[in-house]
Parts: sequence; structure tokens; C-alpha cells
Amino acid sequence: MNKSILLLAGLIAFASCKNEPTVNTEEVAVVETPSRVYPDQISKVFEAHGGIDTWNNMNNLCFTLPKGDINEIHTVDLKSRKIRIETKDFVLGYDGKDLWLKQDTIAFQPERARFYHNLMFYFYAMPFVLSDEGITYSEVPALEMDGVSYPGTKISFGSDVGDSPDDNYILYNDPTTNEMAWLAYTVTAGSDGPSERYSFIKYATWQNVNGLKLPSELQWYKVVDGKPTEMRNAMNFTNPTATATKLDIATFSKPEGGVLVE
Repeated sequence: MNKSILLLAGLIAFASCKNEPTVNTEEVAVVETPSRVYPDQISKVFEAHGGIDTWNNMNNLCFTLPKGDINEIHTVDLKSRKIRIETKDFVLGYDGKDLWLKQDTIAFQPERARFYHNLMFYFYAMPFVLSDEGITYSEVPALEMDGVSYPGTKISFGSDVGDSPDDNYILYNDPTTNEMAWLAYTVTAGSDGPSERYSFIKYATWQNVNGLKLPSELQWYKVVDGKPTEMRNAMNFTNPTATATKLDIATFSKPEGGVLVE
């Protein structure tokens, strides 16, 4: 049985990525929840990255995404998937129901909010976000790259799961370490129905985040005839934290001056 740590309301101090999460731990309720059964291959990948139990015991995830002279600070409630993205120019958030945006000038295009608000979290929290409810797993042919055969697991979603249920992902893992090596994914936002046009990300380097092996760099590749060829750009992830602390809901609430966006 997995142990999900539920921290009692009223004992939790306000916290965000800019302020290390803290909590009064004098009273903690531990609730047993049934284990899910995953296909053998994806289970090996989870284990290679710290284990699904370790992931399930975390309640928040924070990281910084440097973009030139701007740092994008992402704060995520892992159970509700509420999100706050903060920079010096704008703050974007999802409170579990509505998307909101606060900015003085047009630093962030409001029409991008739905697509972008959880995009980088999803890429960063691989492979563990592929343990979510409503996912179907299937084996696909391996990716042959530079003499290495990377086993593939395709991930598809139920029609009522997430903002883009027609998106598909293929996780390719290292055949020796079982670590995630490549991600192929489709983007269907703004289109009708599924797509067979896959983009590729190489999961190049990893870092230990409280027992979880999460990426420190992602590399996007050019694609020719359905296979990655050469790197076109990369993103680094810094200052990661993952803890069992349950963040105050005010972290994700629309601030004064913020507006709701579609």
C-alpha cells in the first residue's frame, strides 16, 4: 500500500518557490490509498527515477526556468495541479477552476494561457506525470538511435482527461538503466482530432530532487522522417524542490489586479 501524507488544514504556513515550504508537523494524518498497477516497462522507468511511492508522497513541486535575463518560477500543487508561474513582468496562475493573469504591460499574451500554464511542468515532471489516472499504455516499436534501441511506451488519454485528450506521448527509455531517454509528443491544441506529427525531446541530464530523478536540461530536436536528427534548442531547469508540504491555497488564488483568461 502507498502512503499519501495529508497535512491537516490550519497547520500549513504560506509558502512558495521563493520561500522554502515550511509546515508544523506536530499533527500529521497518514491515510492508506490503494496501489495502482502499471505495465512492467513503465514501472521500471518509475523505479529508475526514484519510485512512484516517492512521487506520490510529494505534495508540491517548484522549479525555475531561466529565459535570458528573466527567471520563470513555477509552483505546482501536485495533487490538485494548481499552478503559479511568476516572472518580473507577469504572474500566471490556475486555481483549480479558473486561469488568471496579472501584468502591467502585455508581457504575456492572454490567449496562450490555456496552452502554456502547465506545459513546462508536464515536460519537467516526466516520467511521473505519466502515472496519472485515465491513461492507457501500449508498447510501440523501439527508437533506433546511434546503435541503441530504446524501448517505447505510448501514452494516450481518455476523452475527458486534461485540456488536450487527443495528445499522445511516447516514452523511450534507456535499455540499460531504464531511465527516460526520449519523449515523442504531439500537439493538438487548436486543431481537430489526433495528430501523427511527433516532436522529440531528449532528456539529456538529471538531478536528484528529494529522492526523485528529474531533468536538469531538456533538448528539443529537429525531426526528419519521424526521427530526431540534430538538437535545435535546449532549456535548463534550476532551483528545484519537491516536498510533502501542502501549500496554502492563497498561493494559487487570483491576486488583486489579476484578470480571468480563457
